[in-house]
Amino acid sequence: MRSLKDPWTLAGIELPNRLVLAPLAGIGNWFVRLQAKRHGAGLVVSEMVSSFGLSYGNERTVDQFLRIHPEEHPVSMQLFGHDADVMREAASMVAEAGADIVDLNMGCPVRKVCKTGAGAALLDDPDKAVAIAKAAGEGSGLPVTVKLRPGQRPGDRAGVELARRLVDEAGVAAISFHPRHASQQHKGKPDYDLARQVVEALDVPVIVSGGLLSDDRAHEAFERSGAAAVMLARGSLGNPWMFERLLGMREGEPTPVEVIDELRWTIDRCEEHLGVERAGHYLRKFYPWYAERLALTKEARQQLVTAPTTADARAALERIAAAELALRAA
Repeated sequence: MRSLKDPWTLAGIELPNRLVLAPLAGIGNWFVRLQAKRHGAGLVVSEMVSSFGLSYGNERTVDQFLRIHPEEHPVSMQLFGHDADVMREAASMVAEAGADIVDLNMGCPVRKVCKTGAGAALLDDPDKAVAIAKAAGEGSGLPVTVKLRPGQRPGDRAGVELARRLVDEAGVAAISFHPRHASQQHKGKPDYDLARQVVEALDVPVIVSGGLLSDDRAHEAFERSGAAAVMLARGSLGNPWMFERLLGMREGEPTPVEVIDELRWTIDRCEEHLGVERAGHYLRKFYPWYAERLALTKEARQQLVTAPTTADARAALERIAAAELALRAA
């Protein structure tokens, strides 16, 4: 009987379980990855990083996106781009930064990525996609994985054929497969039966993603697809306890105290990463995720989710914690 708790091997790298943190664009920096590891993720993947940004020496890209915490290994760094030579150089930088795996995004449906010829645009240019994957391996000397979708539109199977070529011609070590077409973005139910066809067609591990917003959906995707692992994305935002539940490490939702403590940890790490001023702005997209797990009054929720600085957020958390303590004592 297969289990998400089972260890497995990816390109010679021993992984303790079948749970992977997805490459969360604009979110998956080192402290988000470290959080997932703290709660049980077997492998974590960075947010999508521009190969051109690295190659051109953009200071912010290098300093912000190539930071790796020693406790988050094994870690995969995801790159995107449309030029093989640039990808070769960027992959070398990723290896030098200490990554264990290079992941390539060939499935992002966002227009500003696709219009450059990167992301899902590569589904329609398989020769270039194969060349880019080869270059990433040559530049890094690391295992290369690729994140794909089935194709641009329903019925399109370009991504399935590309997966075969990436394995056979570029030596890709694994495929992450999101079984929604690019035109669907994140809408509609993923086709896990199609994912199973990809699993059965390839001689390398396949990691399934897409639609895993609950524990039940994660188990369903794992069983129906036959994939080697599942990749948690939006379902884990502000909800690292999902990893623990899927691994049988806990039951039920976190207590309010646990949620408050976790958000405090997140604020501390974000300040460490971005500095106090930038963290105050950056974290405003994080607060609603945690607020959803707290039974807050309208006023308390508003104070947290609109906190303009980290000091204001901490003050709001202290008031929430005091109210929780009073409720317990009543």
